[in-house]
Amino acid sequence: MKIKPAAFAVLFFIFSSCTFDYGGTGSQENVIPDLVMENVEYARIRSSDLIAKFEAERAERYEKQGVMILKNFSFEQYGEQGDTANVTGSAGNASVQIESGDIFMDNGVMLEIEAEDIIIETYQLEWKEDQRALTSGDENEVNIHRQDGTTFTGTGLRADARRRTWDFSGKVTGTYVHTNDSGEINEE
Repeated sequence: MKIKPAAFAVLFFIFSSCTFDYGGTGSQENVIPDLVMENVEYARIRSSDLIAKFEAERAERYEKQGVMILKNFSFEQYGEQGDTANVTGSAGNASVQIESGDIFMDNGVMLEIEAEDIIIETYQLEWKEDQRALTSGDENEVNIHRQDGTTFTGTGLRADARRRTWDFSGKVTGTYVHTNDSGEINEE
């Protein structure tokens, strides 16, 4: 079968007037994860000691961006000997920067810091590893509870793990329970 010049011209016109989306300059690579795992359980071990472990309903790893996205995420961080969890937590979503160790969590975040007897509940939290800082964002309400009855609710949490300081940039309400040397409880 021969293609007549007029038919060739029509085909050329049709194909030259069509555009195809090939994803631009690598943009398709940026949306497809390099690795997808479901019902993930991960443990990090150093010198035969358990450092941390996490579970996630779904994990997506993006090598080029250096990020791992987690859905329905929970974790435990262990102390020096790896025998007892000193921090536990959960979040609906988490984004972990693989190189830096920075973590952004949202969609219902709960952290329990055993050594400080503190439970933190909020919508979102961000951990900056190099600064050892935990922040909630200026508009996010944060609830902090302790077993002794201390409770705080405020906005704009910033916690410095090195200095062991807690600050709120916005309004704070709550009750601080302090036990003095004689064992009496004082509420402030």
